[in-house]
Amino acid sequence: MGFFDKIKERMNKTRDNISARLNNVIKNFRKVDEEFFEELEEALILSDLGVATTDKVVETLRDTVKERKIADTAEIKELLIEILADYMQASPLEIKKPTVMLVVGVNGVGKTTAIGKLSAYYGQQGKKVIIAAADTFRAAAAEQLSVWGQRTDTRVIKYAEGADPAAVVFDAIDAAKHADADLLIIDTAGRLHNKKNLMSELEKINRVIDKSYADANRETFLVIDATTGQNAISQAEVFNESVKLTGIILTKLDGTAKGGVVCAVKDMTSVPVRFIGVGEGVDDLQPFDAKEFARAIIE
Repeated sequence: MGFFDKIKERMNKTRDNISARLNNVIKNFRKVDEEFFEELEEALILSDLGVATTDKVVETLRDTVKERKIADTAEIKELLIEILADYMQASPLEIKKPTVMLVVGVNGVGKTTAIGKLSAYYGQQGKKVIIAAADTFRAAAAEQLSVWGQRTDTRVIKYAEGADPAAVVFDAIDAAKHADADLLIIDTAGRLHNKKNLMSELEKINRVIDKSYADANRETFLVIDATTGQNAISQAEVFNESVKLTGIILTKLDGTAKGGVVCAVKDMTSVPVRFIGVGEGVDDLQPFDAKEFARAIIE
């Protein structure tokens, strides 16, 4: 099953939420006028695009309608797909050898599982992956990654519970160098984004990477639970200030009607969505495709 089909099938709550609202507006109006735009704006806000992003989308829509002389509301859906895809679009993600991928996020968002699925995804592409279990505060985290390591034939570097996360990272970098690995994925403790001491620990890990693996390419991904809706944006903003994010992984999109937040995250933070989680299976963490996503949730 391809990306489009998975989104259409697994994100039925979001699709029904957005499509139903849009269809209702389009059904009630034949002419594209100011009243139509007001109703459309309300529908998009209620679909979890958020006020600021909705304002921009509707303004772009107004300009395009005027420019193309569109009068029939039936043409609006295709236009919206085009505009939303444009807002979510990003340059392709390229994992060059060697790359260090630091994965951060608050507790309970599915971060450790996302890392396991990332190792499977890149392993299937023929890349040599090593995982650093640097979440030494949660007892089950390293064990959970070890299980994923066995499933995906990925080496996991781990220490005992309570060990220094920076020391785990140091040893994992050494292992990655000796193994000539393509990708080192680093798990970190689930952090509340308002805890300064935990953020400073992330900075310590970054210093170890800068010093010990200076030639490595860097990615820093934030994992967010999509069911939190607009709260996802505030999480991304706070983490981005501390660790300069390069990508976002949105999990649990299959269980929420709030998937419209995907459109808002990139617009509000300038950080691209790189992967989305649409199920429990190992292949259900999907590389993000903006145009297919927009089409799947609107059609």
